[in-house]
Amino acid sequence: MPTIDSAADHTMCPPERTRFASPDADECVLRYLLERQAQRQPESIFTVFDSEVTGPRTWTYRECLDATRRTAASLLSHGVRPGAHVLCWTGSNSNALRIWFALNYIGAVYVPVNIHYRGQILADVIGNVGASLIVIDADLLETLAETQKTGPLDVAVFTDALAQANGADVVCASDNGSDEAHLVNVDPKLNAWDTQSIIYTSGTTGPSKGVLSSYAHLRGVVQDPYDFLTPNDRYLCNLPLFHVGGMLPVYSTLARGGSVAISGPFRSETFWQVVNRTGSTVATLLSGMSALLSKNRQKGGGPAHCLEKALIIPLGEAGTTFSSEFGVTVHTMYHMSEICAPLVSGPNPRTLSLCGQVRRGVEVRLVDDNDCEVLAGKPGELIVRTNAPWAMSHGYLNNPGATAASWRNGWFHTGDVFREDEDRNYIFVDRRKDIIRRRGENISSFEIEREVCAHPAISDAAALPIPDAHGEDEVLVVYEVTPGNHIEPEELLRFLYPRLPRFMLPTCLLAVASLPRTPTGKIEKARLRRTVTREQAWSSSKANGQ
Repeated sequence: MPTIDSAADHTMCPPERTRFASPDADECVLRYLLERQAQRQPESIFTVFDSEVTGPRTWTYRECLDATRRTAASLLSHGVRPGAHVLCWTGSNSNALRIWFALNYIGAVYVPVNIHYRGQILADVIGNVGASLIVIDADLLETLAETQKTGPLDVAVFTDALAQANGADVVCASDNGSDEAHLVNVDPKLNAWDTQSIIYTSGTTGPSKGVLSSYAHLRGVVQDPYDFLTPNDRYLCNLPLFHVGGMLPVYSTLARGGSVAISGPFRSETFWQVVNRTGSTVATLLSGMSALLSKNRQKGGGPAHCLEKALIIPLGEAGTTFSSEFGVTVHTMYHMSEICAPLVSGPNPRTLSLCGQVRRGVEVRLVDDNDCEVLAGKPGELIVRTNAPWAMSHGYLNNPGATAASWRNGWFHTGDVFREDEDRNYIFVDRRKDIIRRRGENISSFEIEREVCAHPAISDAAALPIPDAHGEDEVLVVYEVTPGNHIEPEELLRFLYPRLPRFMLPTCLLAVASLPRTPTGKIEKARLRRTVTREQAWSSSKANGQ
């Protein structure tokens, strides 16, 4: 019987394994990143706080670290300890940044709250978090007092006089700071897998859920997807710091040693002034923002500016031409609070709704209702997992049912439908729950809305299914008209006729002064489905006398 030479027979050798490890704490924990950058470049500008009234003011890396340490000492004196959940209810300002950084500096968990929350939605978040402390802007004290809270909750504000008047404590009264002797109680060891923040979802599909995010998760999001950033960039942060879209530019900048500009909410008429006033070279723009800037340019010509790069999400029609219109390099990606920007594009993509290709360290699949992969080229729900541990959210706070449902079968289910083209690009189709089924055809509400919003007189739109007299689904579009404009339904339908397939054309149109929105600015389609009726809308069948 022949013998087997195991040294020569490669089938007997174990395959080489690729090691997928969580990043070292020094590479991702906010405290260590901030201390390292403050040591390397203490006098370099880290943050520009924009103000139309007083002009920009800045923090160097050293000043940011000093403010963070003083605030951390104050929080420690209030009993905050590593692992504690602390609510932060402030606008996008230096207070929000220093509380976020100070909480992470001592290993506590940053839980930002949307400043527009009121009533039961605010009470639900407070009850879900189980925090003992909330730090808020003084002008929100009255609103908080009107909210029915569950359990004891200490309140801390920034201004002495208002704090005393309302019976609240002071966390960080002034830049003179607190006694840093309290910092001796800081746990010196923080891990990549420690929880860094809890970000609440927008609530478009139900009550807001608290997304648990580790330091490794946040670092994974900003490392490869934002590789177009350099230490010389200044990132304009015009999305709120209670939203992941506002946090990521700050963290990306900190990791690379660049700078960030914190400004107020986006306004198309002042955007370029803010860019130039702050010296920003990069900005994130939602699709509607880029469309408004493009429409403004068509009215008044292109502005002179210092912007070099733009991250546009999702990539609408204006996004595909933004590069040539404004002389900037455009990137796009796909992200949500729970995942890790698994799809990233190259520079200046031209395909509508493209989100990019799968980046390294991530696996994705397109599946049907039973988690079976769909055929090549067919639309399916995008599900995601990562090679390294802790590179995505590790669940929803105090919500095991939602956690199990979203992370079933070892994959996170995004609820978004994509198709993959022949070049392995992933094209967004629609939210799974928003796809309209009409006469045997699956219709993307997203694609209809994109074409409606291409009209220069329309600022935003929502496409919905609405039953007809025969039990079929017809397409209803509810739309906002830009101030000072007017458009008749027939005119809008003529505009859409060459832009959409016949089966996707809306049969019902309804203009409204404003669309209902969640506190994070997303259109509340569930509310529209409950409140909008066929009788309220203009109907093509009625117009034709049918």
